[in-house]
Amino acid sequence: MHNDRAETDATHDVIVVGSGAGALTGALVAAADGLDTVVLERTPLLGGTSAYSGAACWLPGTQVQERADLGDSTDAACTYLRALVGDAGADRREAFLRHAPELVARLENEPAVAFEWQAFPDYVAAPGRMDAGRSFIPLALPQEELGDLVHLVRPAVDRDRAGQGHPDGPLAQGRALIGRLLLAATRTGNATVRTEHRVTGLVTENGRVTGVKAETPHGTVTVRARHGVLLAAGGFEGDEALRAEHGVPGAAAWSMAPPGATTGDLLRAAVRIGAATDLTDEAWWCPGTERPDGTAAFTLGLRGGIVVDAAGQRFANESLPYDRMGRALAAARTPAHLIFDSRAGGALPAITVPPADPAEHLAAGTWARADSLPELADLIGVPADALTDTVARFNGHAADGTDQDHHRGEDPYDRFFADTRNAPGPNPCLVPLDRPPYYAARVVLSDLGTKGGLRTDVHARVLDDAGDPIPGLYAAGNTSASFTGRVYPGPGVPIGTAMVFASLAVRDMALPLPASGIPGGGTDGARSTVTAPSGQD
Repeated sequence: MHNDRAETDATHDVIVVGSGAGALTGALVAAADGLDTVVLERTPLLGGTSAYSGAACWLPGTQVQERADLGDSTDAACTYLRALVGDAGADRREAFLRHAPELVARLENEPAVAFEWQAFPDYVAAPGRMDAGRSFIPLALPQEELGDLVHLVRPAVDRDRAGQGHPDGPLAQGRALIGRLLLAATRTGNATVRTEHRVTGLVTENGRVTGVKAETPHGTVTVRARHGVLLAAGGFEGDEALRAEHGVPGAAAWSMAPPGATTGDLLRAAVRIGAATDLTDEAWWCPGTERPDGTAAFTLGLRGGIVVDAAGQRFANESLPYDRMGRALAAARTPAHLIFDSRAGGALPAITVPPADPAEHLAAGTWARADSLPELADLIGVPADALTDTVARFNGHAADGTDQDHHRGEDPYDRFFADTRNAPGPNPCLVPLDRPPYYAARVVLSDLGTKGGLRTDVHARVLDDAGDPIPGLYAAGNTSASFTGRVYPGPGVPIGTAMVFASLAVRDMALPLPASGIPGGGTDGARSTVTAPSGQD
């Protein structure tokens, strides 16, 4: 694989738009099958939000879980998903579960790809749940194994936002996943990467998608595909107009996607040729702590503190999985604040990505600090008596070990992040707020990307309004509508499902081409149209 910045027209067997975990899985599988494959990435770096992630892969019933002797199985995962989602999307659910073990075995057959199980509980108490979790992560990847390709992998979010590259040492988490898939694809000799190619239109010929139009720094190019086009470049979380049109709460600035990377170009292009959509008001939600620059830090794993609404009252179990806490935030009276004390020396009692600098937040006013709760309430604009009463009631719960209001600490996920070794009371999730000064961090509704998009079938083929596949067009990941609907079953579901359906798309592309052929494959006289961008699309 090489990074081809040459801005020229070209023809390949397969076009993959995007470079996250799903896109690169599709590119690797296609290239390993001998298909001439090109990856078109809008930005200068590969990986998208996948590179920022912890790289959990929710792929049940595979050899990775078998090695860890978890007792997981495809049947157990099916029971779990059916309990959460019901019969909606049952065909895609079954396709996902059938293909996941096969895909993981194939990926691990590549010397560059290796996974290991890591404990991280499934998110919902339902039949088939794995309390210790069934997701796994990639092994860390030494940078020297990637060579010059390391400079194509997007760094961790804090360094990327600061314009910095990778620190010394191996690539870990999302960077390791992107690096390993990239390295494996490199070794096939059949894959090319083109960065700074913003796909804005689809080329259709005789009713079949046969290529894309891409804007580059020096003009527009047409890239054609003999077998198919896979759209796997994220959702539309970065576009305020589309968010407003589809009723997606939150804000583009608070999304965790790389700035400017996910503005809905692919959704618009596909809709212009008749593609159907679903779940377009949905996202993979998470709480975010607002940062001084107006962006948000993905926040999870609270080890203390409480979250209050504009009335100074708790409204949810603060230790909920992040998607469920995000949904509670969306329904709450905002703004919300995370209230904590000085038990940790003024540090936020949670994991934030990027990490939080208390001094920076206090100087900017995104955090407040006061010697008493009434003073703190005044600083953040909530009723002082309500905040004082809320903290007193919570402290009573901490002493008793039972959260009578929201049941915090009763679920295995709640306790996963708790500091059990230093718990001051019977429930490690209930840490009293009794050490002034007190702090308040502004909490906003963030997301890991939209989860609604193009409707697809079991082969990841994009469907039209009649439910028929649009020949030559496929979608995976957040470019498509998730079969999990309005539920987030467990850590790594977005990545795992993206990987599986990208692979299924490539498998379908590899089938024999229509007898009429397609452009680039020797057919004469085909009618060709291009969906030109409209406005700022």
